[in-house]
Amino acid sequence: MLDEKIRRARILIVDDEASNVDLLRRILEPAGYATVHDTRDPRQVAPLLRDFEPDLVLLDLLMPGMDGHEVLEVIREATPNDQYLPVLVLTSDNTRDAKRRALSAGARDYLTKPLSPSEVRSRVRNLLETRMLYQELRGQNAELERRVRARTLELEDARLQTLQRLARAAEYRDDATGQHTRRVGRSAARVAAMLGWSAADIEMMRLAAPLHDVGKIGVPDGILLNDGPLSPAEFEVMKTHCAIGADILSGSDVPLLKLAAEIAMSHHERWDGRGYPEGLAGEEIPLSGRIVAVADTFDALTHPRPYKEAWTVEAALDDIGRGSGERFDPQVVEAFRAGLAEAREADRDAAAPSATRPPSHASSTA
Repeated sequence: MLDEKIRRARILIVDDEASNVDLLRRILEPAGYATVHDTRDPRQVAPLLRDFEPDLVLLDLLMPGMDGHEVLEVIREATPNDQYLPVLVLTSDNTRDAKRRALSAGARDYLTKPLSPSEVRSRVRNLLETRMLYQELRGQNAELERRVRARTLELEDARLQTLQRLARAAEYRDDATGQHTRRVGRSAARVAAMLGWSAADIEMMRLAAPLHDVGKIGVPDGILLNDGPLSPAEFEVMKTHCAIGADILSGSDVPLLKLAAEIAMSHHERWDGRGYPEGLAGEEIPLSGRIVAVADTFDALTHPRPYKEAWTVEAALDDIGRGSGERFDPQVVEAFRAGLAEAREADRDAAAPSATRPPSHASSTA
């Protein structure tokens, strides 16, 4: 396989003497090198590097107008650092200085004239073999990197799916559809966008917010599924789901899990300090928890639960508005209202017939 690649190699001869070019062709062609191109004008090397894409350059040093040392500089500037393009210098200049300059400028080998055909073929083969092995190794590295990237994406996808299923496992106990967690994630992300978060942080919020109630796994069914008011003792048990969720999610260096643990612990805190489990107030409450508090409440109000019917969107917004400054961060409430209005407008535009749909600049992360 390697011999076949070597025979197919593209060789560029750069020499101003026609006799030297003819000699090199007579040396190379019988050895099976069929793709040999030559130029007697060293100024053509730059475009030939681009168009011919040689695997090896055979270069004379002593040429008028532009000598071989200048050509070596052109080759070096045109060749990316991660590529290997060998240059074999063939010259009548046998001085040490010329050889030192050529090798320092990027030449890989150096032969002085008169040339020995067998030695030329040997050096050509060695340089081409190195070139082909380098390219093969480069290809293997690229394939390895591709596989690593693909495997990393698979692991990331598996991790996200695990988190999503963990959120749904808790939610299925009191939401048969399992959609509450997803809706809260979308709403929380929309609020984060309205507050100017970066795209990466918005996406992290969308993925972390659904885990806010994962601690419900630790709440007994008799309390969680109670369709009536909870006794004070039962409510104390219910409140433990915040700490349980934070404990399940804590201890990781993964930013997504850190955010999810923060949300699980803080999404039932109140702006006025009368929430739980820690009684934090105002900006003591993590912003992520303040956002999810509003998103969670709105979704709980607008969808049926065992103990209540679904409220209208307007009624839920009125209730949240009344809680601004007491239960909820006023800034978050305003961002929620604005984001919801924008999303509803976008939904109306999308549902309108295309022929009559008015132009809109609204966008939604719903």
